Amino acid sequence: MMISIDTNVFAVLWNNHDSSNLAAASTLGKLRLQNRLMVSAPVYAELLAGPLRTEAALDQFFAETEIEVDWMLEENVWREAGKAYREYVKRRKKSSGGASRRILADFLIGAHALVGGHSLLTIDKSHYATAFPKLKVISI
Repeated sequence: MMISIDTNVFAVLWNNHDSSNLAAASTLGKLRLQNRLMVSAPVYAELLAGPLRTEAALDQFFAETEIEVDWMLEENVWREAGKAYREYVKRRKKSSGGASRRILADFLIGAHALVGGHSLLTIDKSHYATAFPKLKVISI
């Protein structure tokens, strides 16, 4: 099975002070034994924006961990992301702006996993379960 990984998983994995660090490392370790792991292009771009991250370091990390990077976002991924983002905006307006504001990359990450038939590993299960009800979400 293919499992896409959300940016937030790496954020806690690479932060030794985060309380979810050990859980992220353990979950990733177990999942890699029987699954192919992947990140979408938006995840790569978000990770590159992190402190002390370079393309060389990211490429080396992904090569060493055998995590694939899918650089292609097909038309149907963009359409699914747009529809999910539209529904999010409607929910946000209806609730007077309650929860934190989401960016389009979050919806591209979810749509990429959904359209590809992957599961999505994330720390933010509720967001993806709401935005993409048919997506299988694995939470840390």
